Amino acid sequence: MTEDPAVRRSDGTFPEVRGFFDPATATWTYVVWGAGDKNCAVIDSVLDYDAAAGRTSTASADRVLHFIAGRDLRVEWILETHIHADHLTAARYIKSKTGGRTAISRHILDVLKTWEPVFGNAGATPDNAFPMDGSQFDHLFEDDETFGIGALAARIIHTPGHTPADTSYIMNNAAFVGDAMFLPDVGAGRCDFPGGSAADSYASTRKLIALPDATRMYVGHDYPPATRDPCCMATVAEQKQGNIRAAAAISMADFIARRKEADRGKPVPELLLPSLQVNLRAGDVGDALIIPVNKI
Repeated sequence: MTEDPAVRRSDGTFPEVRGFFDPATATWTYVVWGAGDKNCAVIDSVLDYDAAAGRTSTASADRVLHFIAGRDLRVEWILETHIHADHLTAARYIKSKTGGRTAISRHILDVLKTWEPVFGNAGATPDNAFPMDGSQFDHLFEDDETFGIGALAARIIHTPGHTPADTSYIMNNAAFVGDAMFLPDVGAGRCDFPGGSAADSYASTRKLIALPDATRMYVGHDYPPATRDPCCMATVAEQKQGNIRAAAAISMADFIARRKEADRGKPVPELLLPSLQVNLRAGDVGDALIIPVNKI
C-alpha cells in the first residue's frame, strides 16, 4: 500500500483527508478528520489476502493505524461505502485496535437477502453466520442520515447502481463516493453484479455532480492509464466536464448503453467469494474461512 501525499488538505476547510492506495486491489482507503479535531473516520479499509495460501495479513491496515497513532487521532467511525467484491475489509481488525464503530447503509439488508441463499450461512453456526438484520455492524445508516465525526458534520446519500447498497459520505466540501464514480478518465463502477442497475447508477451520478462544483470527490478505486500514477480525487466541476461515462452532457440512454456494453462478458473479480463472505460479516474472517498453514 502506498500513500499519496497529494491527498493532504491544501486549504483551510474541513475536512482533512489522508489516502492510502493498495495496488494489489486498486483500492483507496481514507482517514478523515476535522481540522483541529482528534476524532476521525476510516473509510473502505483493506485486509490483505493471499488467495493461494488462504491467509490474511494486516500490513495495509497497520499502515493506516500507524498514521492514526502518529497524528494522535481517535477512530470514531469505521465506514464502508458498500459491500466490496474485490477486497476484504479490515473493519473488524481496526475496530479491535481502536474501538471505533463500524457502519454501512441499511441497504446491506438487500445484499444479504441476495447472497445468503448462495452461501447458506444464515443457518450456520453463530461464528460463521451472516446475521440477516445487519447487527454484525454497529450502525446501519438510513438514507440522508446525518452524523458527526467529532465536530465534523457528515451525512450520507444513497448512490446505488454498482450494488443496491452503495452510499456516499458527504463531509462539508468532500464526498467519498466508493464505486459510484471514478476519476474522469476512468468513469464509473460496473453494474453487472446481482442487484446492480445501470439506470440507478446514472441517477446516482446525477446526485453526485449536483454537489457544489468545488466539492472534492474521493473515489474508492483507481485504474490509471499508463500516462499517470494512481490518484484519488477530482472536483465535481472536473467530473461534470470530463468524466468519460458520467459527465453532465451524457444522457441516460447513452450511459446505460455504454455501461451494458462494457459489462458484457466482464470477468468476475478474483476475490469475489472470499470478499463477500468476509465483508457481509463486517470483516469477521472466522476460523472456517482460513486454511491453516500446517494443513497445506
